[in-house]
Amino acid sequence: MTFRDLIPWRKTENIPIARDREFPFYPLQQRVNELFDSFFRDFAWTPSRVAAEWPGAFWPEIDVSDSGELVKVTAELPGLSEKDVEITLEKDTLILKGEKREEKEEKGKNYWHSERRFGSFRREIPLPEGGVDESKVKAEFKDGVLTITLPKTEEAKKQMKKIPIKTH
Repeated sequence: MTFRDLIPWRKTENIPIARDREFPFYPLQQRVNELFDSFFRDFAWTPSRVAAEWPGAFWPEIDVSDSGELVKVTAELPGLSEKDVEITLEKDTLILKGEKREEKEEKGKNYWHSERRFGSFRREIPLPEGGVDESKVKAEFKDGVLTITLPKTEEAKKQMKKIPIKTH
């Protein structure tokens, strides 16, 4: 192989898409592919991964469901109260913001133990465009779980189309 063969527009022969393991650069290509895969996989931040990577960080788990009549958002917010959370609707986006503060202090005869942790979060959930009746949105907070129900407008309900799935 000459250097000229590596230039795509100067190729004189058809190079197969999948290379043989005997190709001299195959191990290098495999390693580069693995590096790119792991690099982009590292951006997949999930709440459980954030908690594992940064024990003090707080990023609540959120479930979103669409029943056709309404969109329901459930957020797990352990250790928070309704006063710690702010809910807003901005241009077809539901925004949850909050802050978690924990302070512990123990004093004994021969010791004094103090811990402080705090963190804030902001989650944005896209909603159907023009599809939520803002006057009927409700939020309920119970036992560390926030549930928000967002009824759809009649127009949004009509836009929904069920797609049949064919099997072979």
